[in-house]
Amino acid sequence: MTIALIIPDRKLDDLQQRLSAALPGVTIEVWPELNDPAAVTFAVVWKHPAGCLQQLPNLKALQSYGAGVDSILTDPELPVVPLARVVDPALTESMLRYLAGIESYYRLRLDQFHRQQQQAQWKPKSPRQLRKLCVLGLGELGAAAAQFFQMQGYQVTGWARRPQQLSGVTCYAGVDGLAAALNDADLVICLLPLTSATEDLLNQQLFALMKPGVILVNVARGALLVEADLLAALDSGQVQAACLDVFRQEPLAATHPFWSHPSILVTPHISAVTRVDTVVAQIAENYRRSEAGLALLNQIDRQQGY
Repeated sequence: MTIALIIPDRKLDDLQQRLSAALPGVTIEVWPELNDPAAVTFAVVWKHPAGCLQQLPNLKALQSYGAGVDSILTDPELPVVPLARVVDPALTESMLRYLAGIESYYRLRLDQFHRQQQQAQWKPKSPRQLRKLCVLGLGELGAAAAQFFQMQGYQVTGWARRPQQLSGVTCYAGVDGLAAALNDADLVICLLPLTSATEDLLNQQLFALMKPGVILVNVARGALLVEADLLAALDSGQVQAACLDVFRQEPLAATHPFWSHPSILVTPHISAVTRVDTVVAQIAENYRRSEAGLALLNQIDRQQGY
């Protein structure tokens, strides 16, 4: 029995060693160097090359190496086997620390002061009065973010495709609830999953529903955002500033206009990075469950996309 690690964009020595220690007797191999593809019954994947899973005829289950599964579901040749995602308190903590830092960055006007520094300008200003915040997406990370900022004193609204209830957060759902959720927010944080229903959702029509001068933070997926619409909204002043941690193409191309736009903060998809030491136990348990014919932990609904 073999587990294949199909994660092309990173070094996997540590993950391979930790899984070997957690699962004695199980072979852990890194794709594409697989001794016997027919022996692979379980694969840990992230941004895998489309079609490569067809090389594994006896695959029983898939484990995403991250909280999202959209890059996996886009594979037109994806085998029909159970698929689980990572739900990890360390990921949530990482996201909340990132968002707290970004909120402080804008509240203290560090974006403006950085531009003033480049022009050798000395213009003191009081902090921005950010009081109302909207979180788009109320899953594991979105719900945690909404409640975190509510405890920081924000008036928080949240939006999801289906009705949700969160203590202290005014929740809206469905297409009809978007305008009410966004209506008066000073800061909008996007933590939606990427599905056919949410792709391109951050567009000109959505920006028009927002309060003029809103600040946008996208830490979900790059394909949620219509890039040209954001640039137009920033140039018109409808959106005052944007922090982007995720992009349609990663790494972001060196010639992309986001790099040089004065109202955009770019970070290289680091808001919530999977930590090997905290996910190994979850991966190992799902392997055991798969071999025993049990449901996986945090198994996703492939029809819904999350």
